[in-house]
Order: sequence, then C-alpha cells, then structure tokens
Amino acid sequence: MEGTIVNFRGGRHTQYDNQMVIAVNDVADKEKAAGLVGKKVTWANAKGNAIVGKVSSAHGNKGAVRAIFEKGMPGQSLGSKVNIE
Repeated sequence: MEGTIVNFRGGRHTQYDNQMVIAVNDVADKEKAAGLVGKKVTWANAKGNAIVGKVSSAHGNKGAVRAIFEKGMPGQSLGSKVNIE
C-alpha cells in the first residue's frame, strides 16, 4: 500500500520531527485507517537510504494516519511517497 507524507505532527509551539501525518491511498475514513495501526512504514530518499517507522494511530476523520519513525525525518520528505506493509 502506498501513502503520501502530508506534514509533521505538531502543536501550536512544537514540531515532532520523528512523527509524520500520512495520507493513505484508497483509505477514506477513520475505521479503515484504524485497521492500519501497527503496520510498517518505509521512506526511501534519493540515495536509497531508508527510514523505517510504524503506524501509531488514525489522524482525523478522513483516513490519514500518524506514523512514528526511528529518527527525525528531513523536510524534503514532505509530499513524498512511503510504502506501508
């Protein structure tokens, strides 16, 4: 399954560099997004290095999910594709 990184997870005064909001293709509601919790998420950069994370929960009512990665994600990852297994 494939998704797109939408944004960092953050609040009014904070930004969590290792937590991302991901819009998943073919998932349009909270119930389907909740079924993805625990799945592995992989993002690969242009050099071929991969950063691995895990889906932690659904985010909102439109099928987005939150993923926690093993280390901070670069700003270039915004708008790029990730694989969800």
